[in-house]
Amino acid sequence: MKKKIIRLVLFLICSMVYSQTGKKPIQLQSSFNKISDLEYDLIIKAKIAKDWHLYSQYNPDGASLPLEITSKDITKIQITGKAKESKTFKEYSEVWEKEEIFFKDSATITQRVKLVDKNLKIIKVNLFAQVCKKVCINIDEDFVFQIKTMDSQVLESEQDERSIVLSNKLLLDLKNKDMLTSEVVSKQSDNNLSSIFFLGFFGGLLALLTPCVFPMIPLTVSFFTKSARIKKKGIINAMLYGLFIVLIYLLLSLPFHTLDTLDPEILNEISTNVWLNIFFFVILVVFAFSFFGFYEITLPSSWSNKMDSVSNVGGVIGIFFMSLTLAIVSFSCTGPILGSLLAGSLTSESGATQLTIGMLGFGLALALPFALFALFPNWLNSLPKSGGWLNSTKVVLGFLELAFAFKFLSNADLVQHWGILKREVFIGIWIVIFILLALYLFKKIKFPHDDKDKAVSFSRITLGILVVSFIIYLIPGTLKNPTWNLNLLSGFPPPQFYSLYEQGSDCPLGLDCYKDFDEGIIKARESNKPILLDFTGWACVNCRKMEENVWTKPSIHKLLKENFILISLYVDDRKRLKEDKKFQFKRSNGTLKDIETIGAKWATFQALNFKTASQPYYVLISPDLKVLNSAIQYADAVSYENWLRTGIQNRQ
Repeated sequence: MKKKIIRLVLFLICSMVYSQTGKKPIQLQSSFNKISDLEYDLIIKAKIAKDWHLYSQYNPDGASLPLEITSKDITKIQITGKAKESKTFKEYSEVWEKEEIFFKDSATITQRVKLVDKNLKIIKVNLFAQVCKKVCINIDEDFVFQIKTMDSQVLESEQDERSIVLSNKLLLDLKNKDMLTSEVVSKQSDNNLSSIFFLGFFGGLLALLTPCVFPMIPLTVSFFTKSARIKKKGIINAMLYGLFIVLIYLLLSLPFHTLDTLDPEILNEISTNVWLNIFFFVILVVFAFSFFGFYEITLPSSWSNKMDSVSNVGGVIGIFFMSLTLAIVSFSCTGPILGSLLAGSLTSESGATQLTIGMLGFGLALALPFALFALFPNWLNSLPKSGGWLNSTKVVLGFLELAFAFKFLSNADLVQHWGILKREVFIGIWIVIFILLALYLFKKIKFPHDDKDKAVSFSRITLGILVVSFIIYLIPGTLKNPTWNLNLLSGFPPPQFYSLYEQGSDCPLGLDCYKDFDEGIIKARESNKPILLDFTGWACVNCRKMEENVWTKPSIHKLLKENFILISLYVDDRKRLKEDKKFQFKRSNGTLKDIETIGAKWATFQALNFKTASQPYYVLISPDLKVLNSAIQYADAVSYENWLRTGIQNRQ
């Protein structure tokens, strides 16, 4: 019974996380057949991803949720009986302890409806269903069936008084559209992944300096080099051990690749999801306090005992399970670092790919000492002895973890416009955190596992001075007119215009900007200036880096101010549209997407017109919608200025 409860809890938690991210491993298409003037068969076809199951309307109670077709227009249409289903399958579920009925690979659902209102031109129904593969995701889609010809491109829904907008309503009639392809995009993506690899590698080096891992190095290397009868075999075994460590951390990242989706805006949805960012904030705070020594987060001891017993079988399999044992027993030290890597990856553009690259760097750094010390065993004598410095390393990492956590709380605050963590408040919190870190390094405060020695080592003094220098660097960021603008931290604090102090505008660098495309293009036509279309985000790190490190260059700032109409569209803005501005966007497959926030509107606008969902994304267009240059993303100042000037020349 206990195991069943644990499985069920994990099942529900995973289901919630997947549902929050919007992952839908199912493609839906709709059509209809006219049976008579008043009767229609509504047909919904589903293409289901491999190993996923879509559950039938006849699935038993107490198991995965059954499929259901409903309509709010009960005064206009009548749903006639149960839907007809294509071939289904049955299988016993250990989680629910019931035999479930489901579709796999594909499904065709045919629902007959009868018109109550014979003048009805559109039929709207809702499909609710569940697809599962170890975890379950709810499918809640609205479908619109246009059963009679309409002249207007906008279909009015009397039920909720909102417009259902066809694809071409949001589509721009861009000229020279083939110019949008950009080489800068791919180059920057490669640079980002390289940076993530080295950050992961650095995280692995930090993990080596923790009390869970560091003492294992000489013990494990000595075991391999002394237990093997042939020295060469001992070296090979140690290197194989390191290789398996890398492999294990790579394997940990693979499940997150299932977060790929048919919806091109999913990464933006993940990175700016309010509850997911708050969840990461709480998790990282919990990890930080575990590093401080108030409690320890470990995986169940039975796991490590089981892996340890299996490792005694010897050979390659035994070495693999020894590596797995290390990963499990060191989790209390590596877990918080991996948690930061996971949170940062899932809230970034590259998503699971970034996580895999980061895990590769982390695993490589963790494995490298075992291979090197096996090749050169005399180096073991130069290793410092274990001691209090290992615990101090954990505490320092705890402070860094705590500072990093507030970035996720800031993301939630920015997209919701709560106004809690304005730029100066965020920087002030960081100042307090690093003051506490400095006091710890100078042994003015202590944590549970610190030794009682009051002497401060040279290394702690040196690190403490660096921390104090960083605090001094941060202080001007809390002032109305800072001496410097913290450009080295661009992307971490909120943007400069999100301030406690009154600002000239709510645009970057005091520039004039328009946050609505229609308003901006009207101004462009009045002034006859080209448009810089800036797809950006409140929680976009690279957007802030561009604004604070590139746009601040005098020549670029002058160009933006004098030569362009800046239209900044925030794709992650969770501010709700006015009721009369909300609408439903009809996808090409007939499903409807509710557009209820500013961000949802501009994210859909970007995906539809530019086939991309990444930010920053810059496009130069003329007032008559002629593309003036290739699209560009993150770039250095020289490339960006040349790009702007080329756009101006192409306008002439």
